Amino acid sequence: MFKTLSGRFLILTIVFVMLAEVLIFVPSIARFRLDYLNARIERAQLASLALLADDMLSPELEAELLNTADVYNVVLIRDSARQLVLSSDLPQPVARSFDLRDPQPLVLLRDTFARILSPNFEVIRVIGIPAQGAGQLIEVTLGTLTLREAMLDYGLRILWLSAVISVITAALLFVAVRMMIVRPIKRVAQSMADYARAPDDIRRIITPSSSIVDIYQAEAALAQMQGDLRTSLKQKQRLATLGEGVAKISHDLRNILSSVQLLSDRLEDSQDPMVKRMAPRLIKSVSRAVSLTENTLAFGRVQEPTPHLERVALKAIVEDVFSQEELALSEGDNIRFVCDVGSLILRVDPEHLSRILQNIVRNARQAMQISGCVGTISIRGTEDENQWSITVVDDGPGLSDKAKANLFQAFSGGTKKDGTGLGLVIAQELVSGHGGQLELVSSNVDGTTFKISLPKTLA
Repeated sequence: MFKTLSGRFLILTIVFVMLAEVLIFVPSIARFRLDYLNARIERAQLASLALLADDMLSPELEAELLNTADVYNVVLIRDSARQLVLSSDLPQPVARSFDLRDPQPLVLLRDTFARILSPNFEVIRVIGIPAQGAGQLIEVTLGTLTLREAMLDYGLRILWLSAVISVITAALLFVAVRMMIVRPIKRVAQSMADYARAPDDIRRIITPSSSIVDIYQAEAALAQMQGDLRTSLKQKQRLATLGEGVAKISHDLRNILSSVQLLSDRLEDSQDPMVKRMAPRLIKSVSRAVSLTENTLAFGRVQEPTPHLERVALKAIVEDVFSQEELALSEGDNIRFVCDVGSLILRVDPEHLSRILQNIVRNARQAMQISGCVGTISIRGTEDENQWSITVVDDGPGLSDKAKANLFQAFSGGTKKDGTGLGLVIAQELVSGHGGQLELVSSNVDGTTFKISLPKTLA
């Protein structure tokens, strides 16, 4: 029980209520002692007035007055004259005196707990001001045994009352916490467990219903998370199914492309000038397609293609990418390709880097064609002591907010209506395989900038 939220809340409630009662008890017991001593002074004053009214009282009646007042002696100061009004033998000398005319809180607390902790009998003198202006000062002597017993009795009654109040308060709060907090939390936890057993079942998504704002917000957040997770799981299931189909298609496509590759090799022997000029590009494109299908099959077997690093000139790769993209331009397109990489030499997998740049440049070219933009697509390359940096800049219309939010998510970040959104996902995976980073630097109406950072040393 005490490991539960309501059980611990019950214990804390009892502790805090008892602490509050202790804070109340301390000044209360001090006030009780002060009232007790003032009451003895008042009784002693009444007894002394009776004697002053008739100074011929018998010793027996005088003793009875002292016993009623529960004091030993009464001294009254009137008209600057000190008068021992009532007296009896003291069982022992006066141990200490207490002046109640101007009591200080800390002094009262100190004297109160000193009396409670001291079980020894003492005779004390108490000084106060007579009521109704019956004199300037009154002094009484009394024993501490009755005072201490009265204080202990009062303290025990206060403690018992505090305990009862604590238990009742804790019980009420215990029930309230279980009703208002624990039950809604258990409902949230149960919903999470039910959803985990069947995440495809939309009926298991929690419906926010709590009247407590904080719990309601937690339920709403959980419902949102469950909905998003359900969508993500469905997407992953579709991706798994699609991946299986793509693997089968890639397997057959690889066989077809292998045949095409054999046929394209024979084109190199042709004497036709046009064929000689186009054959190398065709052969390279077919080889790249074959490599892509093989990598797709490897990816389907959850085997990431390992980059084969070698030193290559960035300019050759960029020019090859641009030459392929130029073939996709229509007659009315006014798009220029600018290579500004100098003689930069990188240590990368040339096939991977070509695919990375191809995906980014193709996206930029298609976006500019669709929007009818006139401008350039440029690739710049720089280096420092730690890394190579490749920046791809275009003058296109920029990415939409949705595309930015899902930029590197498969089937979510596509910029075209019929696009899959896989281009940048593949590019990011290939960059990560080199230990680098692909990031969107900026994208607005003036164009889009991507930056590829490749470390010079692999971890």
